[in-house]
Amino acid sequence: MSLARVTPRLLRCPRLAARPPWRAFATSSPKTKFTNARGLAVAGLSATTFLGLTLSTSAIYVDAQEQIPIKGVLQTAPLSELVRTYLVYSLCSIPLLVDWSPTILSILLAIPGVKQITEGIVRVTFFDQFVGGDEAEDVIPVLERLRRENKGAIFVYSVEVDEANASGPGKLSSSETMSAHKQIVAENLHCIDVAADFEDMHYLGRKGKGTWVAIKLSAMVPDAESLRRLSKYLVDTRPRINPRIAFPGCPVPSDLDILSSDVPIAVLTEADVAALRELREDLVAIGERARARGIRIMVDAEHSWYQPAIDAFALDMMRIFNKLPTPQSSWFGLRKPAQLAPDMFQPLIFNTFQGYLRRTPEYLARSIAMARTEGYALGVKLVRGAYHPHEIEIHKAATNSRAEATTPSGGHDLSISPDNMPPVWLYKDETDSCYDSSVRLLISLLRQDVEACAKGAPGPTIGALFGTHNWDSANLVIDELVKQGLATRDASGVVEISEAAMERVAVAQLYGMADGLTDHLVDRTRSASPFVLKYLPYGKLSEVMPYLSRRAIENKSVLGNGGAAVERKRAASAIMARLFG
Repeated sequence: MSLARVTPRLLRCPRLAARPPWRAFATSSPKTKFTNARGLAVAGLSATTFLGLTLSTSAIYVDAQEQIPIKGVLQTAPLSELVRTYLVYSLCSIPLLVDWSPTILSILLAIPGVKQITEGIVRVTFFDQFVGGDEAEDVIPVLERLRRENKGAIFVYSVEVDEANASGPGKLSSSETMSAHKQIVAENLHCIDVAADFEDMHYLGRKGKGTWVAIKLSAMVPDAESLRRLSKYLVDTRPRINPRIAFPGCPVPSDLDILSSDVPIAVLTEADVAALRELREDLVAIGERARARGIRIMVDAEHSWYQPAIDAFALDMMRIFNKLPTPQSSWFGLRKPAQLAPDMFQPLIFNTFQGYLRRTPEYLARSIAMARTEGYALGVKLVRGAYHPHEIEIHKAATNSRAEATTPSGGHDLSISPDNMPPVWLYKDETDSCYDSSVRLLISLLRQDVEACAKGAPGPTIGALFGTHNWDSANLVIDELVKQGLATRDASGVVEISEAAMERVAVAQLYGMADGLTDHLVDRTRSASPFVLKYLPYGKLSEVMPYLSRRAIENKSVLGNGGAAVERKRAASAIMARLFG
């Protein structure tokens, strides 16, 4: 079955580190029981971790920053969770083990008996660390705990696919894939309802404040190749923009007109067009449910070869559901200020902007101008990006194939970029600079929007969610809010964020990662509703195994400069404090 790669992760891009991506693993039925395997899993993993740490001491990254004080989550977490965190980040601290883990797991999962133990190990470690539960309702206790800690959540049904098999043989039958992707659409609608029910219990009359929902478009079509082929069509046919925007370009309102046309397009099959039309209808249904229940929707980013199509659908949703009211003329020719309905808020739909893409500065500027011209609110989720090594690898392979005048094969044909340069920045400091300059621009626009709305303009017209695990960038967000007058800092350094700002801004980290940063931001700020969110996935083990695969790889990339060692040390210090005071 072709399910989607999850999108925008909060990745700090390594320098030209074209490491091979993990692949999804074939797992047992979601109904597999782990009762007998869990004990063996814990014992086996503990022994394996101890042995790996003993034999691989020289491979563990040197700590890059001082140890973070034990507080927040570490103060209240059960001892078992602290041990799990220590084990997970110990494993992530061994580069050789992370690099070989896809192969190791593929072998172990193919051996009867050993497979169940292996799944048990994954469940009690990476699953419990990075996933909220098997079903949406299972995550409610996690949502409750986060809310007690004054944290919100980005709720997401997380399903992914092995990219190497995305367009290859062995896919399910048409009826099976149709059933699968429609079930995912239904689950996304259910996710909105669960999030809304939770919010209704905690913030009556304050909709959309603390729980958001993220969606992945390539999980919502029978075959993700339909999105890639549409992306290729859009790249080839979009009108040229001056100045030119680097691949994957910038969406335009006419992108989806092809779905309403009866003119055949060579690059799209009839099945593609039918699937994409259905996706558009499903996204409208999701938008309508979100608007009715007061839940913000984020469209996650994915690989660059899917992104032109994803951007087109996200723009389509924003033009429908983020539409701002227009002033009404009175009998005397005067224009009355336009106001949102009392139970409405904007933006409702957010698209993801990735700092590691070379297009981002021009794309963001163009998106801002387009939203103003068309009269809709722009929702921006700003992240660094999640697929840097894979993007470099695929682009390099495609470039080499073109240079040799050969037909790309295997994964090389995934690339649809016409550019000579890769779509991503080559160096991490370029990504950092792009991200931080975007932060400054967006918060300046938030301040302008607050001032305009105070004078009667309709709005909010812009909203920003800053997804980052970078301490400097997270602190920059707060400092810019103070600088722009959207927050005030008291003598002790605590920052009070205004209600007007809280309608427009939030910060997020992944669940199970960067808890020290999350706690720091919560401690440093005061707000009427959660300012800091955790990206909280759920799904059965067999469904989220690819997500967990990438979590380990990303931990190596995100934390490879010593961050994994810091997380491990934080957990170890908390364990020692818990045991010996």
